[in-house]
Amino acid sequence: MTDTPAPVDHVDVLIVGAGLSGIDAAYHVTKHLPGKTYAVLEMRDSLGGTWDLFRYPGIRSDSDMHTLGFGWKPWKGEKAIVDGPDILAYLEEAAAENGIDEHIRYHHKLLHADFSTEDARWTVTVERTDTGDTLQLTASFLWSTSGYYRYDEGFTPQFQGIEDFEGQVVHPQHWPEDLDYEGKRIVVIGSGATAVTLIPALADSGAGHVTMLQRTPTYIISQPAYDKVSARMYRTLPDKVAQKLVRTRYLTSRIAFYEFCQARPKESRALLRKLLERQLPEDVSFDEHFRPPYDPWDQRLCAVPGGDLFKALRQHTVDIVTDHIDRFTPKGILLKSGKELEADIVITATGLNLQVFGGATLAVDGAKVEPADTMAYKGLMLSDIPNFAFIIGYTNASWTLKADLVCEYVVKLLRRMDGTGNRIAVPRRDPSVTEEPFLDFEAGYVMRSIHELPKQGSSYPWRLKMNYFKDLLVFRRPVDDEALEFSA
Repeated sequence: MTDTPAPVDHVDVLIVGAGLSGIDAAYHVTKHLPGKTYAVLEMRDSLGGTWDLFRYPGIRSDSDMHTLGFGWKPWKGEKAIVDGPDILAYLEEAAAENGIDEHIRYHHKLLHADFSTEDARWTVTVERTDTGDTLQLTASFLWSTSGYYRYDEGFTPQFQGIEDFEGQVVHPQHWPEDLDYEGKRIVVIGSGATAVTLIPALADSGAGHVTMLQRTPTYIISQPAYDKVSARMYRTLPDKVAQKLVRTRYLTSRIAFYEFCQARPKESRALLRKLLERQLPEDVSFDEHFRPPYDPWDQRLCAVPGGDLFKALRQHTVDIVTDHIDRFTPKGILLKSGKELEADIVITATGLNLQVFGGATLAVDGAKVEPADTMAYKGLMLSDIPNFAFIIGYTNASWTLKADLVCEYVVKLLRRMDGTGNRIAVPRRDPSVTEEPFLDFEAGYVMRSIHELPKQGSSYPWRLKMNYFKDLLVFRRPVDDEALEFSA
């Protein structure tokens, strides 16, 4: 007598990742595909993704919450640039209000997924991160919403002599809950969004002195901390009218500024300089510390709400040094110029590592798929991989704007498959379309890993504009172009 194998759990849609994108995807399945079963796999013990993982002081988004928030759940607060805990509370509320939290399977990490053309379904191998056990699920459609950051490891360059340093070295991605920085001398290495967020927060919460050490300047722009105009709209207008006006106001201003920077880099450089110079103290040189060697939006602009970084510079609780690191010393960091920065704590805000689909491997009929060998169809599906979608948001605007578009499209795709009796949808490459990098963006974390990412194509539908309004026209077309192959 043999044991009967345990039945394998099956869902119509399997969503991987319970962060912002995963909650967005789950809402659209719940709201617009009520007859379908779904589950959300989350490798950690809580939802929220980035906004639950990162715990360093001052953690916030550099996108306004009116567009980072979901289109189906408007943000009504007066603050436009919002702290991490408030974003997490918003996500928890969104999940609870729509019953999404009941579909999340925590401690479930996707290891491998193999699509069977004969069965028109994915067989998914999952690791229980709390017990180490593995299990299998099946799904008709697989949806990766885990973004492209590696959550278990941030990026730190190889610094010579770091083992000699007698102080503490911390990466913001792994912030110790018990870190005591009261009265301490702190050097923050980096000039990106994390650094400009962390530095004024440390200075304002008891650090003795904070030095921002950067190799290359970054474009930084000040934004109002509070949005009284939007708050007034919500108080005086019907909710739906106010939501549309507020969202449109932010969308048009952000996208117009991006397009201006792309079309007229010389003028945009001059404008940013004018806006920033008037906020700097006389002893801080713009040309030395705030003049990047690239044009605006070749890399993402860093937003500082209420100009908090510049206030700290004016108060001299923060200073800025632009130089290259020679090596760590027992007391701090020796620079190429010969200057030594003494420190009790060094924070390496040196970036993130990218990881495609959370590190999971994919296969079709047993043949392993290399993501770098595929081409992205409309920035949401991959060539020759059936019944699979992913969400990667904008680099020049709020992540959620792209997530909302992808969610709407996937709903239309699944409805079409149901309506026509087709069980498989797969993009097929046009041999005449040439390959281009997936992200046309020069940030260090992108350039380090660009070879591991899928490609995009030289023409539609394998290439999209980094413009929400233009993409809106593309995504709201019927699901009927020749590149998408359907079969029963």
